[in-house]
Amino acid sequence: MPAALNPAATRGLLGSGLGIALFSSAVFGLSGSFAKALLESGWSPGAAVAARLTGAALVLAVPAGLALRGRWHQVRDNWVTILLFGLIGVAACQLFYFNAVERLSVGVALLLEYLAPVLIVLWLWVASRKRPRVLTFAGTLLSLAGLVLVLDLTGAVKIDFVGVLWGMAAAVCLAIYFFITAKENDSLPPIVLASAGLLVGAVVIWLAGATGLLPMAFSTADTRLGPWIAPWWAALGGLVILATVLAYVSGIMAARALGSKVASFVSLTEVLFAVLWAWLLLGELPGAIQLLGGLLIVGGVVLVRLDELRSSAAVPAAAAAPLGHANDVEPVP
Repeated sequence: MPAALNPAATRGLLGSGLGIALFSSAVFGLSGSFAKALLESGWSPGAAVAARLTGAALVLAVPAGLALRGRWHQVRDNWVTILLFGLIGVAACQLFYFNAVERLSVGVALLLEYLAPVLIVLWLWVASRKRPRVLTFAGTLLSLAGLVLVLDLTGAVKIDFVGVLWGMAAAVCLAIYFFITAKENDSLPPIVLASAGLLVGAVVIWLAGATGLLPMAFSTADTRLGPWIAPWWAALGGLVILATVLAYVSGIMAARALGSKVASFVSLTEVLFAVLWAWLLLGELPGAIQLLGGLLIVGGVVLVRLDELRSSAAVPAAAAAPLGHANDVEPVP
């Protein structure tokens, strides 16, 4: 039996890839906690995003340059994709999410952002005028019901609706991000897109700050992470190195091992990790009704993803992509 079809080898690859994907979700989930620690010490959301993107872009510049191997025309040929990715998928998405975190708990803000797959379903439904399949339709309804519970409209838990609007804006940007990265592109290595997108996002945020459109407030006050008092640079370092650089690199590795669809499916665990980190580091825990709503949102997205996987599996073998392209990667959010 060829090595590529050896069940033991396949299980080993899946196991290692799954571990890397879970690690990526765990470190991505730290971003809200580190960001909120900085915001509570006097940083503005714009300053936190600018510092995060700048630091990560600088760290990833070296491996991105090595991946290009002098083929700079790849960047020139894909400048529109890089610009849209950096402007919407990186700068706007993170800025809106950090604004939501400033007003809401980390878990609630991230749950709102993860409504992006549902927004994609609704948009495609309106654009094509074709009703989604039963499983996708059920997942959409389940997530919308979860949204109602997360917002806790009964008033048992006080919700800042400006924060909710920021969270929904982040969801819209994440949906656009998925549309951008879903387009197959073999001419630009994923790590180059990630690094260039981070750089574009950083430039946009700094320009917005320099023109006065975006408040930029920095602070050298200590931050609080759980029972520890940490200097500002420790929280910022965690945000840049752990929640951005390691998260992006491990996400790319996971996508190569598992394929983009399975890797993006596993990335749903980021919500659970974010709630756990916020509880351990910030003492935040959504109310019981919000946790139930969060489970419904995640469950609804799972149904949508399962429908996608089932639909892909139903494609005739003759129309399927060659084996060599089965693990084409898309950058992680």
